[in-house]
Amino acid sequence: MLKTLSKTILKLTGWKLRIVTPKQNKFILIGAPHTSNWDFPLALLTFWTLDFKIHWVAKKQMFRGPLHYLFTALGGIPVDRNAPHGFIQQIADRFNQTEQMVLTIAPEGTRSKTEYWKSGFYHIAQTANVPICFGYIDYKKRELGFHKLMHPGGDIDADMKIISNFYKDITGKRPELQGRVHIRKQ
Repeated sequence: MLKTLSKTILKLTGWKLRIVTPKQNKFILIGAPHTSNWDFPLALLTFWTLDFKIHWVAKKQMFRGPLHYLFTALGGIPVDRNAPHGFIQQIADRFNQTEQMVLTIAPEGTRSKTEYWKSGFYHIAQTANVPICFGYIDYKKRELGFHKLMHPGGDIDADMKIISNFYKDITGKRPELQGRVHIRKQ
């Protein structure tokens, strides 16, 4: 029922899906540009239309009380930012402990304009040995999709050029909040 309802809502509101479904059971799905609160419900409608179970991360403090059950049911993974083995290793360990996992990450880390993307998605993919899938919401074309898998090659600058090229013509809801697709030099 959720699948049918989601598909109907997207159709009635004029959104098109452009999905190349990855054959892999484990990957990181980056979503960009992230410029509006509307990105999350549109992404959820897309995932529900496809019967796609996704995961996302947040600090463990958000998973207290009744929110723990809600966030976990919605695919949330609590992380301990103070853990001695670090955030990247915690998520890589989760990938290694399961047969199927799609982790969604907004690399900008915020809806505000940023100078740099956060590089955690890349390092998690490398550490867990999983590919990165490029997800997007293009408000100008009213198109939702994900497409193109990339296995991190270890040269983050070269890989970011590939990612930047993919996203160059995609328009967020608030284009003035879109920053360049690049990361801070290590």
